[in-house]
Amino acid sequence: MASRPWAAGVVTALAVALLGPPAGLLWAALAPEVTYVVVQGQALLADPEGQGPIGIDARFALISLAAGLLCGAAAYRAGGRGNDIALLLGLAVGGSAAAVLAWQTGHLIGLAEFRDTVATARDGTAVTGVADLRAKGFLVFWPLLAAVAYGALEVVVKRLLPGDRGEPGTGEADEVGGRQLDLEASPAGRDVDGRER
Repeated sequence: MASRPWAAGVVTALAVALLGPPAGLLWAALAPEVTYVVVQGQALLADPEGQGPIGIDARFALISLAAGLLCGAAAYRAGGRGNDIALLLGLAVGGSAAAVLAWQTGHLIGLAEFRDTVATARDGTAVTGVADLRAKGFLVFWPLLAAVAYGALEVVVKRLLPGDRGEPGTGEADEVGGRQLDLEASPAGRDVDGRER
């Protein structure tokens, strides 16, 4: 896909976004149970100072961090020269969509049953809530960590040589690197490496 970098970006965004619902299901499965008390048809936290809501947010953050790192590493591994910008944009867009999809998918698990129970329960009834994200700032973790992982791998692996603009081979004009040292472009109509006159 190096010849069509924007196609690589679109494919990356779609592939990452598709990971959102499975991540949401995992979040709902790992989220700690939080107990609510029904008061006048409203569900109020039974223990407002408990760790349950914080644990739900923390698990979402950890899943997003891990998913972002894996997506960034996979995109870097699958990518090539000339499509770095498109891949980074794909990671940002896809990661944002995946985080929102994960949140909404995890929140919907058991939501209808929870609402029905709250609507029909008497005051003082204890009910178990569903996963809900209170710290919405965690939604940026997935795209942010994907981009950070991609950039960190570029710094460590150094797929592109300094000054390399992505043209194949070494010895491009105005480039220092490889096995040749070309400090200036050849003037039009002359070969600077040819016979001296």
